[in-house]
Amino acid sequence: MDIQQIRNATLKIVYQGKTFLIDPWLCGKGSLGSFEDIPGKPYMIPDPVKMEIAMPIYGLPRTPQEILDGVDYYIVTHIHPDHIDIAADGTVGQPLDKSIPVFVQNEQDAAIFEKSGFQDVQVLSKSPLTLDGLTLQHMPARHGTIVPCGDAMGVLFQSADEPTLYVAGDTVWYPEVENTLKTYRPDVVALNACAAETVENGRLIMGDEDVACVAKTVPQSQLLLTHLDNVAHASLTRYTLRSRLMARGVDHYIMPDDGEWVSF
Repeated sequence: MDIQQIRNATLKIVYQGKTFLIDPWLCGKGSLGSFEDIPGKPYMIPDPVKMEIAMPIYGLPRTPQEILDGVDYYIVTHIHPDHIDIAADGTVGQPLDKSIPVFVQNEQDAAIFEKSGFQDVQVLSKSPLTLDGLTLQHMPARHGTIVPCGDAMGVLFQSADEPTLYVAGDTVWYPEVENTLKTYRPDVVALNACAAETVENGRLIMGDEDVACVAKTVPQSQLLLTHLDNVAHASLTRYTLRSRLMARGVDHYIMPDDGEWVSF
């Protein structure tokens, strides 16, 4: 299994000979704008200075064409603007090849992809889906500590010939994540871990304490830390997360740079 960290939660995963692109956020540096730019300012973040930082904070490490090259399947864990490109008319995935199959979390997201012209949209089930010698499975997620800011999902990859991979997605540590870890004992766990936060929803994804909970629950698993350094509402950077994990005694993780490949 080979995984390339693209940017934020965007991962390119080669698994059982097939290439999956997870949460393909491919727009240019700063093109999403800032939280201040959203009409009506429906989201507030704890640091008012960061309200004015345009996102993505960094550009892509490769051209969109290079990132999309060889992709067999897309997986979009949820439709938020830091996980999939969203146009002004509400359609999504403008740079993507719309003939390539895309897996989504529910019928509502499927309808948006179909409206956007995608030809093969499938809702990922909570029962294993067999696909080219591997299985994919929808895993539960909670996208906020106070009030979740919409639905999201994790994804479990399994194959007799590959390590079991759990992409937790946009979630905080909560009993369903713990249950997933204890049930499937994944070899590799990808965690979105910048502790992004809004005033209304609380912390939206994992921070260092959550990562430490995962590490304690599955000490045999290799942790891949992602969703870092590209959104303004992040409370942690790669730099600060490393120091906090050191203080917590967590050391069995990989935190790849944008564009970096890792193999398992």
